[in-house]
Parts: sequence; C-alpha cells; structure tokens
Amino acid sequence: MPRPVIITCAVTGSIHTPSQSPYLPITPDDIVREAVAAAEAGAAVLHLHARDPVDGRPTADPAVFMQFLPRIRQQTNAVINITTGGGPAMTLDERLEAPEAASPEMASLNMGTMNFGGLVALAKVPELKHQWEKDLLAISRRHVFRNTYEDMEQVLTRLGGGQGCRFEFECYDVGHLYNLAYLLDSGLYQPPLFLQFVLGILGGNAAEPDQLIHMLRTAERLFGKDFEWSVLGAGRHQMTMCVQAALLGGNARVGLEDSLTIGPGKLATSNAEQVAKLRRILEELSLPIATPDDARARLALKGADKVRF
Repeated sequence: MPRPVIITCAVTGSIHTPSQSPYLPITPDDIVREAVAAAEAGAAVLHLHARDPVDGRPTADPAVFMQFLPRIRQQTNAVINITTGGGPAMTLDERLEAPEAASPEMASLNMGTMNFGGLVALAKVPELKHQWEKDLLAISRRHVFRNTYEDMEQVLTRLGGGQGCRFEFECYDVGHLYNLAYLLDSGLYQPPLFLQFVLGILGGNAAEPDQLIHMLRTAERLFGKDFEWSVLGAGRHQMTMCVQAALLGGNARVGLEDSLTIGPGKLATSNAEQVAKLRRILEELSLPIATPDDARARLALKGADKVRF
C-alpha cells in the first residue's frame, strides 16, 4: 500500500481579499467553521492566518488568533499550523507574535526573500470594496517579501529550539532548497523535514511538471530521500499539481489561501469543497488519506497537548 497522503488546508491566507471572493473566511467564526469543515473533509493539517474581523485585512494580532485557535482545537484533532509569513509590510516581530504566544505544533517558514507576485490577480477585480485593498494593489509592484538568513535563523531559534515547533518549509524556487540546506548545516534544525513546494506564484517557480520534478530531485540530492514533501499549486494549477505530487509519492495542500476556484471560472464556496474534491480524486486513484495522527507521527510533532491554546 502507498503511504497515506497528508492533505494540508490553507484556510484564508493574507493575499486574497474580500473583493475577490465572497467565500473567503474573514471573521474568527468564519475561520472556525471553515477549518473544522476542512478537517472533517479530510485535511490532516490546517494552515492558519488571521484577518481583521471588520474589513478582512491581514492581522498579526494574537488576540484575534486566540478567538479561533482554541475553538478549532476543541472541535477537531487536526494539526494546527500557524503562519510566520504574516502579510505584506509586517515586521518579523509582528509575524512571530501570534505563533510565539500560541506555541503550535507546526508553523510555516518561507525559505528566502523574494519578489512575491501573488497580488497581480487583484488588478483584475472590477471594483475593490475596501481602501486597504486599493492600498495593497498600489504596493503590489514594489512589494518584496523579506526573509533574510538572520530572519530565518530567528524563526528557527525562537519557535523551533525555543518551543519545539516543527516547520512547513515553504520553497518557492530551487534556491530556497539550498537556503534550507545551509540552515540545516548550521545545526538549528533536525529532520524529519516537511518541504512545501510552492508553484505558480509570480516571482517563484512555475506550476509545471518538469519544475516539480527538478525541485524534487534537487531536494533528494541535498537531503537524501527520507523527507516528507508536499505541493501547492497556486490558482488554477491547484488540483493538477496536487494530484501529480501525490502520484509521485508526495503530499498536497489546497485551500482558499492558494486558490479561490474549484474549477475553470467557478469560485469554490468553501475550503472543504476543495479538500473533498482532492480526496475523492486521490481515493479513486487508490491513494489513502492520512489522519492527523499519521501526520504527527511522520512529522515528529510534539502533540496537541503541548500547545498554548
């Protein structure tokens, strides 16, 4: 039997905006409902950001996170993974405030500084509801997501060494794999690794099968073959890239953070709709789906009883 596929669901993110989809979770109640439903549909890991409940802008406020984290944990056994990427223009200290307070089992960690072109789709929206969305569009051409070596070392030290948190290493390009190899050589983190190949974001690698294979073979040369890996395909590439990853022996990530659609020209009405579609496809291909406890064992997580929410 093939190893069960770990499905991660990225529930809301910080790049998509309310004007792009009426189904984007905004309030803590929205995030709880969407996260629990995604877990029930088959997601073993829930990747979470927070938003201002009034207008939907990304927020790093731990008080907002604490309005949904305990409730999700009470209602599901899924692994909770908190962002360290935050949102555009947040400082590193702001981005780490919530995960340091919550001490989750997992957190995301972007593996380098990059021109992040995830905002280009916003320019296609006919009318933006909020002033902050217009401001976001205005900075999108000059925005750089910053994660220097010092930044990444701080995250590994403050959350990893300090709190026993494990990481979803988000690799947008091949160079990010070499950044991770450098950090591992420094002794700041120990395997097992969980690599998330992020494909289809302008500024990073393309969502193409040959690019996926190149990243996978590069990772194998750097880390051996004993690591966990996953793929998220941005936008319309979501399902095709996820299925290709699973067929290659990897894992997959879906969710409204990564794509607002469920098919060509059709908005997804929920995160659970995307999880359920991926699960159905994988099960029809005779690929089993991992449980949260499967994910905990394979990723060497500290356990839900050791978080602070």
